Amino acid sequence: MLNDQRARIRAEADRLYARFLDQGALPVEAASLLPADTLLDLYGEDIRARAYVTDDPVEGEQMLRPDFTVPVVEMHMAEGAEPARYTYNGPVWRKQEAASHRANEYIQVGFEVFDRTNPADSDAEVFALFTDVLAGLPLRAATGDLGILKAAIGGLSTIDRRKAALKRHIWRPVRFRQLLDRFGGTTPKPERRAQLLTAVATQPVERLIAAAGAPVGLRSDAEIAARIANLQEDAAAPPISGEEVAILAEILSIAEKSDAALTHLRRIEETMPAIAPALDRMEARLNALTARGVDVAALDFEGSYGRTTLEYYDGFVFGFYAEDADLPVIASGGRYDALTEVLGQGHSIPAVGGVIRPEGLIRLREELG
Repeated sequence: MLNDQRARIRAEADRLYARFLDQGALPVEAASLLPADTLLDLYGEDIRARAYVTDDPVEGEQMLRPDFTVPVVEMHMAEGAEPARYTYNGPVWRKQEAASHRANEYIQVGFEVFDRTNPADSDAEVFALFTDVLAGLPLRAATGDLGILKAAIGGLSTIDRRKAALKRHIWRPVRFRQLLDRFGGTTPKPERRAQLLTAVATQPVERLIAAAGAPVGLRSDAEIAARIANLQEDAAAPPISGEEVAILAEILSIAEKSDAALTHLRRIEETMPAIAPALDRMEARLNALTARGVDVAALDFEGSYGRTTLEYYDGFVFGFYAEDADLPVIASGGRYDALTEVLGQGHSIPAVGGVIRPEGLIRLREELG
């Protein structure tokens, strides 16, 4: 039975793969083992909780591929022509929580677009293609735009270090809320931090470091002193205003149809002008979706959507869900322009794409009878 199931998943994956090849996408064969340092540089140590890590005596620390996007971007930035469309079909590996019924190895079939001519139309191309591929199934499409939230954070009247911290933790909603509450002055500073700031107000940092004894960990004295200076800058900065905190909360709480959401966000723009360019991009995308036959008046938009994905999406994000079935997301994707710059060694190109999980489609059809 297990072999039967795997054969059906493979057949479904091949069918999806053929659809993407028909769109002119070039096939990509990515390595299963990837250098761990690249992924750790991108995501930090958090990726270890989700990926399988091993040591190679020659290659060093390696990770089983957690998804295809990073190797596809690396391949394109090293040797790809422009514009380009790629597709892939193969397994990925992700650790799951103990009580989870989700597989830790599963097939992804994806479609990626690298094109700088019209990013809004590229967004619409990918979303409309996925809509067409998944047509006829009882799926709910959800969309969002992390670029709007990032723009709002960039428009806050506070120090750059606070903005950077909030942007870094967009994908960790609990930590993001904790930081926003602290920066907004509604929760006190951690007690140990308050004690440290009191101590450095009365004596030189160098004396405190010397009095602390032998160093523990890898930070140098200079790094410790720089960290303390950062804490002092934060302590001296006034709180983020209640009005600006409320604006972020309002953006995150939006759950409306896409055209209504844009109207709502345009009202917010009146008090947070920094989001205007991101809203212009959203409006261009909705126009491009309409031109491709997508009914944006029926398309859900959520201001907080995409905050629990891997941390490279920085604009339009989307997912397709079976609302009445015990299934994970069937398909998902989004825009990741910044990732191409990080991996492009000084070069970048707008990029957007998505993946479908073929076993999810098979299970959905089974549940529907």
